[in-house]
Amino acid sequence: MKALPIKALPVAAVLALLSQSAQADSWSLGASALVSPDPYRGYDTKFFPVPIINYEGDNFYFRSLMAGYYLWKDQQNQLSLVAGYNPFGFKPSDSDDQQMKQLDKRRGTLMAGVAFSHQEQWGTLRTSLTGDTLNNSNGIVGDLAYLYTFKGDNWALVPGLGLSWNSANQNKYYYGVSSDESRRSGLDSYQPGDSFNPYLELSARYNFTPQWQAFFTGRYIRLATEVTDSPMVDKSYTGVVWTGITYNF
Repeated sequence: MKALPIKALPVAAVLALLSQSAQADSWSLGASALVSPDPYRGYDTKFFPVPIINYEGDNFYFRSLMAGYYLWKDQQNQLSLVAGYNPFGFKPSDSDDQQMKQLDKRRGTLMAGVAFSHQEQWGTLRTSLTGDTLNNSNGIVGDLAYLYTFKGDNWALVPGLGLSWNSANQNKYYYGVSSDESRRSGLDSYQPGDSFNPYLELSARYNFTPQWQAFFTGRYIRLATEVTDSPMVDKSYTGVVWTGITYNF
């Protein structure tokens, strides 16, 4: 699938959803839209238009918000160095909650690391490990998933389940409340540790012609207590529903 510039989706989810590969030396352009519930207090669910610009080469690929270089690629295995901008963050003025408006801004960042997938008849294993390169969170994010593909002549359906991991630094930056912020806002100070967030995923695609394709991706992420215990958070889940049309050439 393709890239999504949203801030409600955790870092690991962004990179994992971008990890699908295409035929070598191919381009795809398209348009899409997505909706994602934001876990922060006072944030409304937002809808986003998402342009799609992707390129897949023998050694290099670009998928809107993420680029990668293959270190190893064959019919079953793909190992890549990856780098991608993740816009997940918190802007106090976007919250309707007066206490949240007193907190510091959390910025998006450039994540870089490695991604690997292994395909067998019994399914696909997909994993990635990336870290903040801009000194914002100094956090590390990991993702591990199992997917199985059902295929027809013009369609494919890919259910999956996975687990994402956020380091303590990652959670402290995006969900922690410092003592200074606590004094300003009245919220309790909070310093979380690392967390594991399980998720369910479903992707589908349908080819109208060899060039035109419609796609859908849905993901439900159950947030760990290290996240939901934060006074910044008022939901036990997050996720994304993302759909659109692409033209491949």
